[in-house]
Order: sequence, then structure tokens, then C-alpha cells
Amino acid sequence: MDIKNTTLSALRKALDENRISAAELCKECFKAIEKDEDRIGAFITLTEEEAAKSAEKAQKRIDEGKADFLTGIPLAIKDNICTDGIKTTCASKMLESFVPPYNAHVMEKLNEQDFVIIGKTNMDEFAMGGATQTSYFKRTHNPIDTDCVPGGSSGGSAAAVAAGFVPAALGSDTGGSIRQPASFCGVTGLKPTYGRVSRYGLVAFGSSLDQIGPIANSVKDCGEILNVIAGHDTRDATSADLSETDFNRNADKPVSGLKIAIPKEFYGEAVDDEVKTAVMNAAKELEKQGAVLVSCEMPSLKYGIPAYYLIACAEAASNLSRYDGIKYGLRGEGKSYREMILDSRNKGFGDEVKRRILLGNYALSSGYFDAYYRKACALRQEIIAEYNAIFEKADVILTPTAPSVAYKIGSQDNDPVKMYMADILTVPVNIAGLPALSLPCGKDKNGMPIGMSITGKRFDEVTVLQAGSAFEKIN
Repeated sequence: MDIKNTTLSALRKALDENRISAAELCKECFKAIEKDEDRIGAFITLTEEEAAKSAEKAQKRIDEGKADFLTGIPLAIKDNICTDGIKTTCASKMLESFVPPYNAHVMEKLNEQDFVIIGKTNMDEFAMGGATQTSYFKRTHNPIDTDCVPGGSSGGSAAAVAAGFVPAALGSDTGGSIRQPASFCGVTGLKPTYGRVSRYGLVAFGSSLDQIGPIANSVKDCGEILNVIAGHDTRDATSADLSETDFNRNADKPVSGLKIAIPKEFYGEAVDDEVKTAVMNAAKELEKQGAVLVSCEMPSLKYGIPAYYLIACAEAASNLSRYDGIKYGLRGEGKSYREMILDSRNKGFGDEVKRRILLGNYALSSGYFDAYYRKACALRQEIIAEYNAIFEKADVILTPTAPSVAYKIGSQDNDPVKMYMADILTVPVNIAGLPALSLPCGKDKNGMPIGMSITGKRFDEVTVLQAGSAFEKIN
């Protein structure tokens, strides 16, 4: 069975009808990986032995007629999500040999369904980057054009799905790290509302911004995975205590009467013409189905990048201070405690991580806290207020996911500011803690995928998935 472009529902049906076994499906994944992984570089760790055991266990459950939706389904996991007994490196030399003694909350939820873990995917080091090029281990290539980046920081997960290595994967999104690689690789990615999915076991980057979510071949697949991994967790103080729900319950309903906001700032000069045209064509297709397009403004978008990077880097500097070479991680050398810590952090962290730690500590330092960090927090409230105003007259917001299609590998290596500015369309969603879905809406003249993003109200993933499914049916 060809995994590429196959939906989870199709795989579920094939497994339940005994047209393929869990072990055979697992082998198909590793066969595809063996063929193309050297060219793509999607994985840091492959887990063939664990996968075989999981597939055997899942098959017994299938044979008993007790399968859940993900029983026997192979998935890949981003390498900043803790997996008991399996290395979790965050693509960093600092954690090169770290094996967690516990599972993240999302892994517990997946294991309850007896899914099959294929491996841990490559990423930007500690999720800091937008191209999956800052990994200590390797660079990941875009399966559509291997001369191009797959996006980041969840580029390994997006590339694994786009290459047909797995039908779906988990990523994490701090400033667009699920949606942007999904856009670049021509797959679908969902960033849930902040607090919808527990962050317990997710190695922290920006604690008020991070969120785990799925990358898959369809909108409904993302909804099905969210059905499994969402839920309250007492170990995460920011986890929302909400009743369980079926996030796909409106996926087949028409969008007639649905109000879709089109904020003009998201279609400015920074966005390529081909991208704008593709997304506006998608808006017109939804309008033909009965949706109502609503023009609106979001003036604070221009402050999104500085506000995001000040907040994210400040939180990163705080979170990464724990890596001192003593409790775990790389241990450096030195004649004193101070020298040993300096050596551990100097050798363990890459340039991009060091850059963000320096920026974060600067923003938090005495004399600059009020001038930078406090202002960034005030801008955060302004951005939230503008989103709230838009949602008073619209149900969802439609924008491009990224200003451009995937760019050439190496083209931004020496220009971090240019890389940061590429996040301008995605970071406001994380600042406001909203749910957002990226799905393909066309291709440029060179055949590279273009993604559009549907943003919803807090905890309204149902409407986001409804709008995405409506477009997906006609695309």
C-alpha cells in the first residue's frame, strides 16, 4: 500500500477489513524510508524494533474487534516530545544522548490507542528556526524539491508526511512551526488553541506560545488526531479543563452563511503575488459555496515580529538556563563550576540558540526590561484585542500561511533577520493563543505548494476544521 497521500480513515478501513495488517503497514513505512530518507533527511531516530512490537500488539486488538481510530496506525513524532526509552534530542548536541524516563502527555494518549511509532523527526535545534537547517545532526530537504527547505521547526514531521514515510506526524508550533512547514511541503497542519493539548513532556521553548499539533494528508485527519491528543492534564497548569468533543463533527456541513474575514494587512507587499492570488482564489471558491467574505484590518500586524521574538526569546533564555551540564545533557570541562557550565553551553548549543538566548537575556536585563519586554507584552494585549474585534463580525480569518513558497536551502543562512520576518503571518496566532489550520490551496509557477491559513476563535477548532474541509472537497 502506498502511504503517500493516503488518509488515516482509508488506512483504518484497510486494517479493520484485514486488507493489510499492522505489521505490513509498518513495513511499508520503513520501505519508503529506506528508499528516500538519505535524500530527505526527515528523521533523527528510527524505531524499527519498537514499531514491530507496537504493530504486533495493535494487531491483536484489531483481531479482537476492539480497535480505536489510531490502533495500528504508524506515526512520526517530533524530537522535542518526550518518549519513554527513546532518545529525545531536540536536534541539539546538548541532548544528543538524552533518553527520557517518561512519556509526554500526548504520547500517553497515543499509546492508549496502540498506535505505531516509526521514529523521531528532525527539527530546528530546540525548535529555533524556520527551515529545519539549524539541527545539529542534519539538514532536512523538501520532498517536492530537494533543493528547497521544508520549513521549520517541524520540517522533519512535514517532510515525513509529504514524502510518504508516514501518513501523519506530530509537531509543535511556537510561531508557525507546524503551519509553515505544512505549507512549504503541501500537506495539512493544525495548531490547536493554546491549552487545548497538554504541554507536559514537550521540551519548552516559549512556554506561553508552544503548542503540540498534528500534520497529516487531510483536514479530517488532523481533526481525528486532535480528538485523541486533546484533553485536560493536571500536570500542565495551562491545560484547559474542557469537556471532550468531536472536532470533526461539522466537517461535512456546508459553509453557507459562514463569515470569513480577509484582513488587508496579511496581503501586503511582503507577500508574493502568486501566494496572494492563490489564497484570494480560495476565498472566492468558499464564497461560491455560500460563505460571506468580510473585509477587515489588523494594524498591529507590523508589530507582530518584534513582539513575538522578544517574548519568545525571553522565555527561551529562561527555559534553557536549566541546561548546565550537571543534571543532564552535555557536560563540558573546566577547573571550576563556572568554567564547566560555560564550556557545556558553548559546546552544546548551536549559533541560532545562542543568538536567541542572548536576545532574551538582554530583553529581561535590568534597564531594558521596561523598554523591551514590558512593551512586547503590551503589544500582545493589543494584538489579542484586534483579533477579538475581528471575531465580533466574522467566524474565521483567511490568510496566506507564509509570504512565499519554500526557498532554496542556504539562501537565508547568513540573514537571520530575513528568516525571522518570514514568520510575520503566523506569529500573531501564537501571540493570541488561537487555533489555526494550514492547508494547500495551489502551486506557484514552479510547482511548489502554496498554503492558506484558517484562524478561529479560542477553542473553536470545530469551525476551523469545517471551513478547511469545505475547501478541501473542491480543491
